[in-house]
Amino acid sequence: MLVHTVKRKLVHSTHDLIFKNIHGHRLIYNACWEDPRIDRQLLQLDGASKVVMITSAGCNALDYLLDSPAEIHTVDVNPRQNALLQLKLSLIRRGDFDDLFTMFGRGAHPSFEPLYAELRPDLPDYARDFWDDKIYYFAHTNLRKSFYYCGAAGEVAWLLRHYLRHASKKVRHRLHDLLEAETLEEQRLIYAGLEPSLWNAFARWLIKHPVFMAMVGVPRPQIQLIKTLYPNGLVGYVRDKMRRVFTEMPLSDNYFWRVYLTGAYTEACCPNYLKPEHFTRLQANLDRVQAYTCSLAAFLTDRPELYSHYLLLDHQDWLAWHNPTALEAEWQLILANSRPGTKILMRSAGPNVDFLPDAVKEALRFRPDLTVPLHHTDRVGTYGSLHLAEVR
Repeated sequence: MLVHTVKRKLVHSTHDLIFKNIHGHRLIYNACWEDPRIDRQLLQLDGASKVVMITSAGCNALDYLLDSPAEIHTVDVNPRQNALLQLKLSLIRRGDFDDLFTMFGRGAHPSFEPLYAELRPDLPDYARDFWDDKIYYFAHTNLRKSFYYCGAAGEVAWLLRHYLRHASKKVRHRLHDLLEAETLEEQRLIYAGLEPSLWNAFARWLIKHPVFMAMVGVPRPQIQLIKTLYPNGLVGYVRDKMRRVFTEMPLSDNYFWRVYLTGAYTEACCPNYLKPEHFTRLQANLDRVQAYTCSLAAFLTDRPELYSHYLLLDHQDWLAWHNPTALEAEWQLILANSRPGTKILMRSAGPNVDFLPDAVKEALRFRPDLTVPLHHTDRVGTYGSLHLAEVR
């Protein structure tokens, strides 16, 4: 028993060390992994909205700008995520939609170096420091051929795509057919033939590997939450989520999965910020978004105000398991900087957020009547639950 306990602690500490090292030195997310189509229905942003959100890759902050809120404050402890948003803002500000789409729609630009030289003076120092070293992510000559196969999550996507494309010609053709399917019935038939090839011994081993999960941004506490709450563990969780995405949701507009399977968006299947009809509004609203490199708690301490909306992604899972004291402190700041009716949106790997402190749950009114139906339409499909709360 003692040996087993020591071994378990060693595995856990090793996983935490890997996660901390990756997140302390790498760009993790090159695309947001939350569906803004759902978010905007729930948030109902308007000209009076003051939004606080986690930056991630910045795609969704730009999506929310289309509702013309008064302010969007994007907060991330990883300066590389904010540097990514700043590059997108600079491209939009420059005013050439074709260059924006070539870089972030196609994932590579034939003139990335002179284009970056033009954008560079517009970037804050921390963003320049990052892109001076990493602008080659957008080179066609880059080994992975696409920005979306760079960064931690991108490298995992590239590895999986490389593996699937070389598994067999049959698998390669089925993946192409799956993306081009015109009906759900066609998707189901194609995926039924493809699924056995996806879940072989290598795939099961890879999903369980701590480096793999750390690179896609899943900390050990969230993995433990899945293992505790989901009957078939981590592999079963991922397998079932993927089956739902590919058999119950039309892939024709699912740009989340397309970009990782192909390395690029298409004009018909891409985030809203990459659609030409939205470009003018984005330019008009750019000054409404500001980025901050710090924790959410530090931001609220430094900039106290009554905000109308918070988007917490799924980081509550990590805080609840890793640092309950910090979880409680963060919520004290959120509630102190909210007004009656402030909306708070969060996601979880589990089916609920019972881990929230009792005082927090008493201060909130949850809206499962709104979130449960919309959760079933989530194009990402990897979260266990979606929650909207209103401050009482």
